[in-house]
Amino acid sequence: MIALSLAEIAEVVGGQTYDIPDPSVQVTGPVVRDSREVRPGSLFAAFAGERADGHDYAQDVVRAGAVAVLASRPVGVPAIVVEDVQTALGALARHVVQRLGATLVALTGSAGKTSTKDLIAQVLRRKAPTVFTPGSLNNEIGLPLTALSATEETRFLVLEMGARGIGHIRYLTGLTPPRIGLVLNVGSAHIGEFGGREQIAQAKGELVEALPEDGAAVLNADDPLVRAMAARTKAKVVLFGESAEADVRAENVRLTDSGQPSFRLHTPSGAADVTMRLYGEHHVSNALAAAAVAHELGMSAEEIATALSEAGSLSRWRMEVTERPDGVTIVNDAYNANPESMRAALRALAAMGRGRRTWAVLGKMAELGDEALAEHDAVGRLAVRLNVSKLVAVGGIEASWLQLGAYNEGSWGEESVHVSDAQAAVDLLRSELRPGDVVLVKASRSVGLESVAQALLETAAEGEVAAR
Repeated sequence: MIALSLAEIAEVVGGQTYDIPDPSVQVTGPVVRDSREVRPGSLFAAFAGERADGHDYAQDVVRAGAVAVLASRPVGVPAIVVEDVQTALGALARHVVQRLGATLVALTGSAGKTSTKDLIAQVLRRKAPTVFTPGSLNNEIGLPLTALSATEETRFLVLEMGARGIGHIRYLTGLTPPRIGLVLNVGSAHIGEFGGREQIAQAKGELVEALPEDGAAVLNADDPLVRAMAARTKAKVVLFGESAEADVRAENVRLTDSGQPSFRLHTPSGAADVTMRLYGEHHVSNALAAAAVAHELGMSAEEIATALSEAGSLSRWRMEVTERPDGVTIVNDAYNANPESMRAALRALAAMGRGRRTWAVLGKMAELGDEALAEHDAVGRLAVRLNVSKLVAVGGIEASWLQLGAYNEGSWGEESVHVSDAQAAVDLLRSELRPGDVVLVKASRSVGLESVAQALLETAAEGEVAAR
């Protein structure tokens, strides 16, 4: 964070100081909410959660080097006490962002936010110091913490914004007002909470409504609900996509033999070829979104193409590809799932598995409401149409819908199986995998299917040690 004294912070957040001998002492380290992340000079934000109360760690964090605690009550060590820690954290983030003078890029969408944010960050940091959301910390707490990690050297601040209802993104843009706002897509993620895609579009569009007149709204030309958001902003509109009308577009899209996308990138200032290190054709749209942002910030087509071709995955369990010593390839995409990302992952599996046996180990897609049965059924059917060798549906009723869809699409009695939990999936795969097989693991985060991928990789490691 930029250096601020405890007195300045107390004034910004409207708090009272307790047990602070010298209010001029500065916070020079990061603002953190996890006591394990405290470093000398930190400010520790104490949140009372379901499992633990941060106030109970006040003594420990100060001993570890924290300058003070941002708290909702006195804690016996230097503290700034406020009525609500989350509100105070947001006020502090807003103050720091106003002082920074960095260009804020905010993005939202139903699918691909984190992968696209990682691409944008890797492209922009070639131009100037860039700070970006770690992982998918995109809510009312994670976003301010990211903003507060910026320093005087930061020139670009890339912030992922999530929403679970109308007004959420409006709140986040109030904390960190963006100059460039990117909307990727409007899909089915959280449709059970929103009530429909139109409501999701209403919520996502709050991002472009927050942009200043001298800003830019970067919109997906291939998604009608996103493209319609152009009417909701006074900012310049930049379109990306495969549409001929897009300002930044892709031509000659293809997948390499290993499933990595390659295409010709066209921007208003020129064109260049891109071959990505990431897997799956869905990353073309993500890359075009990143390219549109980078072009708007002054980068050439050649610079952008080089950066996209060299960019990797910065966040765990998102199309994380690992080849075992025995030739089995594990694709761990288990961080989260919705119908759009599930279809994209299956298509990537089909591309990667040309001439090889493919396994789709799939689980529940959460928060789909009344659409849950139809969407799970559709994913099962798609696995058949893509000629996936075997579907392993993991879990309860939603998994049975996946298997039913596969069975009804074709005679898949032997090619699909429903197992009760992750361990049962591991046991099945350990007994049936052969060298050269490709295994995709994907479900909503609550299912915890990353444990399947980890177990299969550990199995290979144990076998290699035993062979020695």
